[in-house]
Amino acid sequence: MSIKIIELASYTAPKITENKRDEWVSYGDDNNYYQHLIDLYNASPTNNAAINGISQMIFGRGLDATDSSQKLEEYAMMKSLFHDDCVRKLSYDLKLMGQCAMQVVYDKPHKKIIEVAHFPIETLRTGKANEEGVIDAYYYFNDWASKKPSDKPIRFSAFGTSKDEIEILCVKPYRAGFYYYSPVDYQGGLQYAELEEEVSNYHLNNIKNGLAPSMLINFSNGVPDEETQEIIENKIKQKFSGTSNAGKFILSFSDNVESQASIDTVQLSDAHNQYQFLSDESMRKIMVAHRIISPMLLGIKDNTGLGNNADELKTASILFDNTVIRPFQELLLTAFDKVLSFNNASLNLYFKTLQPLEFVDLENALTKEQVEEETGQKLSSDLKDLTDEEFEALEQDLEGEVMDDEWELVDKREYLEENESVEAWANRLIKEKKTGLQKLADFIKSKPSEPSFLDKSYYKVRYEYAEKYSSNNSRTFCRNMMSRTGSGVVYRKEDIDQASFQGVNNSFGHKGQNYSLFKHKGGVNCGHFWNENLYRLKKKTDGSFYEDKSLASSEEVDNIPKSYVPKGGEYETAKVAPKDMPNNGHHPNYKG
Repeated sequence: MSIKIIELASYTAPKITENKRDEWVSYGDDNNYYQHLIDLYNASPTNNAAINGISQMIFGRGLDATDSSQKLEEYAMMKSLFHDDCVRKLSYDLKLMGQCAMQVVYDKPHKKIIEVAHFPIETLRTGKANEEGVIDAYYYFNDWASKKPSDKPIRFSAFGTSKDEIEILCVKPYRAGFYYYSPVDYQGGLQYAELEEEVSNYHLNNIKNGLAPSMLINFSNGVPDEETQEIIENKIKQKFSGTSNAGKFILSFSDNVESQASIDTVQLSDAHNQYQFLSDESMRKIMVAHRIISPMLLGIKDNTGLGNNADELKTASILFDNTVIRPFQELLLTAFDKVLSFNNASLNLYFKTLQPLEFVDLENALTKEQVEEETGQKLSSDLKDLTDEEFEALEQDLEGEVMDDEWELVDKREYLEENESVEAWANRLIKEKKTGLQKLADFIKSKPSEPSFLDKSYYKVRYEYAEKYSSNNSRTFCRNMMSRTGSGVVYRKEDIDQASFQGVNNSFGHKGQNYSLFKHKGGVNCGHFWNENLYRLKKKTDGSFYEDKSLASSEEVDNIPKSYVPKGGEYETAKVAPKDMPNNGHHPNYKG
């Protein structure tokens, strides 16, 4: 007698292969591993729900920036480059495939990025690293599974490696042992996703084919040689193995009754219990692989009771957001910063969260910007006008002190007025507590040592409010600004723009509207202008530069390379007093 044991296919990690004949690196045994991930996503209900839910949480309610009001032009640029549809697809690919890619389009001089679009990562293969170990290309083909040897994939340069009109920026996390591709974060659960698929297939096909039991096939006409046994084994495997053939019968042809094959059924008395165990175990292991703390976070109800009450669900939600969602978001934000940086733009980007407000953890949020990042809610103008120090003081006022243990709560009276929102209550409290605080100061707040988009290398550009025509009737704004000029106060372009947006001196705007202080200074007939001060980082006695790059470590110079001087009509207008402008600086946004 000869007995053979046929093993099920075991799990293997994705194979990454560099073929000498190809310029790209293969991903998977058949260079089609991404499709394997897509198939398991479509076939496994738990895996599908996990990926859908997590990718939606990554995107949240889209991109925003805490400094959007201070950098309106940069914010508008960001919104035009990163459309919600593009960012949503990137979030989905990053979770499902372990990486994502965007197509970056430049203008003809290659000086500015004018478009960013999602690029399906499954259509790309990483090019081989160059002699310096840098990946400088990606190769595109619509369907790698059907690619013929004669087909030529399209080559795209990697981001920042060429002067091409189009480049590919790939976003992927670091994974030990992997360089060209990054396995998905749920890699350890893929075999359970496949098992969940197979269990469902078995049950479905078993029902379709009459609920027949599995069968043992025994040939009673002698033991053939090894080669014949292997041929018979392969043919049976090809036709009848797999869950899709559950319940099917085998038709045997024999020369006579004596040589016919006998078929013995193998009964599984507790088959339903075994398959239930496999189903439950698959679901649990898939959720572990995705690091899902509570299935309720993704709308999955189970019988564990974990996270089924409000406190547990809140704790699970905060932990899940910080340990799973945020790392994905940081990967995308870092990539977006690279694109904006090329365009000389810098924004404090964040994803607006899907977390319920009552689940948001504000314990460590100390500034206005951090509160906005955590909640995704834009603060009102009254809140924005507060400095960080004033905001911290307000936060302490709102929190209040805890009563001693000797006191017992006997009555609770709501402080909120009827139909009053929390934000409206906060604003009212501000006005009550800050009666002596001016909403809009009559001068521009200066932060000259903070970074500016005009900073380049060892040089800084700052602006000083200067006077061309003196007057005894100068406006309060101009008097305050000139008094500070005598103390050597200078401003970043961002400081001036922020004051314009906040409405400093807007009483001289048309119908009290805000206007550009950089262009029009104190308003119509104003005799002041912006003097452009240029600074260079000082050198130490040993010839090296200071490292802090603050304004205190810089020295004013008479000239710097022309490439560092701001260019454009706006900067030329800044040097002109409104009195010297056509019509004395009249503008549709001004009264006069």
